Amino acid sequence: MRITLTDAGKRFNREWIFRHLNYQFSLPDAYAITGPNGSGKSTLLQFVGGALMPSEGKISYSNARDIPPTAIFQYLSIAAPYLETVEEMTANEFFRFHQSFKPFLPGISIPQMLDIIGLSDAGDKQIRYYSSGMKQRVRLAQAFFCNTPVLLLDEPTTNLDAPGIALYHQLIKTYCSDRLVLVSSNDPQEYGFCNRVIEMEKIKKGQRMTNDS
Repeated sequence: MRITLTDAGKRFNREWIFRHLNYQFSLPDAYAITGPNGSGKSTLLQFVGGALMPSEGKISYSNARDIPPTAIFQYLSIAAPYLETVEEMTANEFFRFHQSFKPFLPGISIPQMLDIIGLSDAGDKQIRYYSSGMKQRVRLAQAFFCNTPVLLLDEPTTNLDAPGIALYHQLIKTYCSDRLVLVSSNDPQEYGFCNRVIEMEKIKKGQRMTNDS
C-alpha cells in the first residue's frame, strides 16, 4: 500500500496549513506527525486519509493498482477522540453494526475484542453510560481490529489511564507489524514506536520532507 503526496497543499480560507508537500507513505511502516497545537497535525492526517481534498497538488493511492480517492475508506481505519460512537447502542451492538460495512480481522470475534480491551463486563451496556476512557477504548478497538492495511491514529491515548495506555502499546505491538500506521501526536509515548517523524513546523517553513527523515 502506498499513499503519495505530490506538490500537495491544503488551506482553509486564506490560511495555508501546508504547501508543496512531496512525500510517500508505504506499507509496512510507522510515521509520526508532530507539532504544536494548531500546527495542522490532524489536518494532515485527515488529508492523507481522504477526508479532506487537496487545495493544490494531488494525493494518490495504490495497492498493486490505483485506488480512486472515493474508495480509500475501504483500506483504512481511524481512531480519534473527536469521532462519535453511536451512544444509544451497546458495545456489542456497535461492533456488530460496524462489522456490517467494514470487516474485522480474521479469527477475532466481538467477545474476544471486548475481552482484549477490558470491556467484557460492559458489552451489553449502552455506550452513553461509558466513561471517556471506556469510549476511547471502543474507538481504538474499531480501528485496530478492522481488516485494513492503513491505520490512522490521532492523539490515540486521550482520556486513557495507565492501564489504557498499556493496552494501546500492546495493540500496536500485536496488530501493526504489517500495516501502514500514521500517528498524529505531541506525546512521545504515543508515537515512540514510529520509524519516521514528520514535523509540521518544518513543513510550514518550507523545508523539504524526504522519506529518509
